Amino acid sequence: MANAQTLKAQRDKTLELTRSGPPARTSNPFFGVGPITDGTLDEVDARLLRFEFDSWLEKNYRKLDDRGGDLGPFTTAEVGRSMHRGYPADKFLTDMMREIHRYFEFPKANKMAVGLGGGHSGFTVCALHLVTASDPSQHVYVDTLRPESEAAKAGGFFRQSWGAQLIEMHRYARNGDESRIHFAEEEGAIPSADALERMGVKLFIGVGHETTGATTYTAQDIANLLEWLDRNPAEHHAVLDATSMLGAMPWGEEAVKSVIAKCCLFMPFQKAIGGISGYFVVSFTPQALDLVERNQKSPSWAIPRQLKIVAPVDPKRPLTGERTVNVGPIYDPAQDKMLGGVINTYSTLAFAETTFGLLRSEKRLGSVQDLYKRSVRNRAAVNQWVASHPLFELGVADPERRGAAVTLLRIRDADITDAAIHARIIARSKQILAYEGITHPNGEHERGLDVARYVNAFPGTPGDYRAWIGGIRPVEDIDALLDNLEYAYLRAKIVVLEEELAKLGETFPASADGGGERVRRDDPNRTYKVLVADLIGMRFDGEGEPDHQEVRRHIEAKGGVFHLGPIRDEGALEKGRIHFFYQPNLSTEAELLPQTDKGQYDAVIAAATFLPKNSVFPLGGVRIGAGTGNMGSVSWGGGSGVGGEAPLMNTPSFNSRATAQMAFKALLKVAPDLKVDELHRRVVAGEFDTGKHLRDFPTEKLEGRRIAVIGYGNIGRELAKLASAFGMQVAIHARERHKDWIESEGFEYAPTAEAAAEGAHVLTVHTGLGPVDAKSGRFANQSLIGSDILNRLADGAVLINYDRGEVVDADALDAAFAQGKVSYACIDADLFRNAADGTLSGPMVPYRALESRHPGKLELLPHAAADTDHPSRVEGARQAVDQIFDVIQYGVVTNLKGDLPPGYRNAGARTVNGIGAVTGGTLARAVADETILRQAREAVESLAAIWGALSSTTDPDRRATLLQRYGAALVRDTNRYTALTEKLGLRGPYA
Repeated sequence: MANAQTLKAQRDKTLELTRSGPPARTSNPFFGVGPITDGTLDEVDARLLRFEFDSWLEKNYRKLDDRGGDLGPFTTAEVGRSMHRGYPADKFLTDMMREIHRYFEFPKANKMAVGLGGGHSGFTVCALHLVTASDPSQHVYVDTLRPESEAAKAGGFFRQSWGAQLIEMHRYARNGDESRIHFAEEEGAIPSADALERMGVKLFIGVGHETTGATTYTAQDIANLLEWLDRNPAEHHAVLDATSMLGAMPWGEEAVKSVIAKCCLFMPFQKAIGGISGYFVVSFTPQALDLVERNQKSPSWAIPRQLKIVAPVDPKRPLTGERTVNVGPIYDPAQDKMLGGVINTYSTLAFAETTFGLLRSEKRLGSVQDLYKRSVRNRAAVNQWVASHPLFELGVADPERRGAAVTLLRIRDADITDAAIHARIIARSKQILAYEGITHPNGEHERGLDVARYVNAFPGTPGDYRAWIGGIRPVEDIDALLDNLEYAYLRAKIVVLEEELAKLGETFPASADGGGERVRRDDPNRTYKVLVADLIGMRFDGEGEPDHQEVRRHIEAKGGVFHLGPIRDEGALEKGRIHFFYQPNLSTEAELLPQTDKGQYDAVIAAATFLPKNSVFPLGGVRIGAGTGNMGSVSWGGGSGVGGEAPLMNTPSFNSRATAQMAFKALLKVAPDLKVDELHRRVVAGEFDTGKHLRDFPTEKLEGRRIAVIGYGNIGRELAKLASAFGMQVAIHARERHKDWIESEGFEYAPTAEAAAEGAHVLTVHTGLGPVDAKSGRFANQSLIGSDILNRLADGAVLINYDRGEVVDADALDAAFAQGKVSYACIDADLFRNAADGTLSGPMVPYRALESRHPGKLELLPHAAADTDHPSRVEGARQAVDQIFDVIQYGVVTNLKGDLPPGYRNAGARTVNGIGAVTGGTLARAVADETILRQAREAVESLAAIWGALSSTTDPDRRATLLQRYGAALVRDTNRYTALTEKLGLRGPYA
């Protein structure tokens, strides 16, 4: 091995190559020979597939009474533990054989047998039935190297076992002659038809180098084989191991059809379509079955009972059997039936899983021809990837012989010349590819990627990795797997280099970030100053002033310093601390700019105060609330947060419920339309008789009424939930990307605002003003609610605008009042009064004019619905303080609005639990509690079992019985799961 300096340089280079982290995952970690040999941490796909399979099985395999009546389904549990013969086991087997025969387009002349075991068993059955010692003219050519030859020894026992078995059959048979067995000089090649005839070959056996060596026959090889078969169809037979070839024969459509029709194929049915192992299927040509029949009349060796082709003449004397293929478990496609029965050691469940898997693959991938084409494309994708990654090379250099189902890859790393070191890296890389992961010498553990479990190459093959790349794989998975192979090799190389360096006394400390802990970046010699330019408490204290103490205590608990008033003596401020200066009475540009135009404060927290463009806050600002239109500072590019040098943030969701509840309270004042004030007056005056007068006050409840919600932000969604709780029909218009989430919550999605408003009794808007158009100077959502929308409402509808005053066209609302389309409007919008001359401005102004023309039809509030809620303001201010600390101390930005400036890291969104989108953090907090996980699992498993039983049962009486037994549990667990998800804030869109 190289010296320490060289090893460290190699480690540094490899670290740089993996600096960006793991590549994209494969969609399915099963890249080995099938699920039976793969282990994975990602259980979700497997569990969902199991549910899909359960449903399919229950739909297709039913219990019938003696009248043919449907009594319900056979279940996976029942089939798995019993049902080995009779109905439905016979049906399972027949269905599977039919679908395999149909999908892979075997001709009807070819029958198919089924037997126990995998590839070796399939080969054994074919050899024992087709090879004979009694016919001295039968020579056998087996496409493998002669066992124990020098060339064959490198392949180990597995690769030699096929040929060894044939030798032993002839060696120990009475009339055996092992000289009649011919072996290949080079594996994976088929001699010419002339060469086979000169050897006297009557049986050709291809033993599956696609599986082990990742080679396939060339088109010329196949042409040689087919020519030889056609010269003497009655006496020339070919048997191919189709373990990997089915769905991956790259020879052209006509050649594939000829191979399927003219060759016998044995196949353990797990790899071609991802089925389950434990049995094999063999297709026999009519000529081959005739040979089997003749061989049984004069057997050379013990007849394998697994094909059950010996039926005793006398059941009590099993050695008296008549030997014939007509009594074996052989599928005859011409009659669509099994010729023989099923013995009780078959896995009936495996048969069902294979049928299901094949039909599912056909639905996803198309015909077998499509499967072949995709296999060829996947092979090309491997070629292309390897060509652009010099660290890798293909184990099979000849592109004509490179397999289309399996590929071998090997590493050519100029840094690693020691074979033992190379082997260690390869072994460690497979730990990273799987779930085990790998531990560095300094104790740091790297988690497994969980993308590929079984990528082992067979001994003696030219490869470090063996991957199954057939047509069942999407091409994206091919690239993803190869990217992960490269990453895993490089990470394993780092660990092995560190191990070698450790032997030389060189060690590496653990990562400074402690596994992801944030690193402080603030300057201990600097004083940080933050302006708080709005109230941070709305409840009055003992002196009649808004109480800021809750937020003050929060600042001080975090190590900050709270000051009342502006900066007075900057030199006296303690360094290394964040100082907050509370000035809630600042409001005008004339008041703000003298303190902020030169960056006197590093950051700012505001709520309703408008920050002028020329105010400067070099480290950022937070708006308490959702919108940021008032955050006009040039430091972050104005209210949109686009183009500045400092981050703009907000605290969405804290006042969302307050706003939604206030808006709904406004609705409840007029609907239901009971005249509460008049009734109260008459009751107090004693002027009311319930029996006589109550009929004069009819009303209608909210339940069943349609409410149109324009916008699916935090407030719109909260109001929709309130309306739903009152039994209203909720229609929401938002961008198309929200459609699935809106419908998942049980609301109606409206593609346009007009569609949402059609026939609505209530219209409420929650879109915000949107960005400003540079040319027109108008906001995107200005006058969004105009006549075209209002005219679609039901007569006498209620309009609620607790968003921004400008989103409703006041002139259109004026016309809607006059026409009776709108009977009442609730408006909450800004209103400003000039202290000098008393003039009014702001979006509320045009609504004041409507009040005089339509008295009693409007409720006008000065944008007070959310900003006067004390708990919301306090919690929003606390979060704003947290966000300021994160930005200054760690460079971490939460709830970013607009662009992320260079040098900062985006921490995503943070909202109140249950408000807004569910985030990864929400889920992480939920699953961190083992009790919650257990409760959720118990509830959904109970629900899945009961709903599954009800769904699979078609008989009304049986369903009634199930409901009687399990109805209480169904409702109880529904309530539990619903309450649990609400408590955890798991309802809503996912971000």
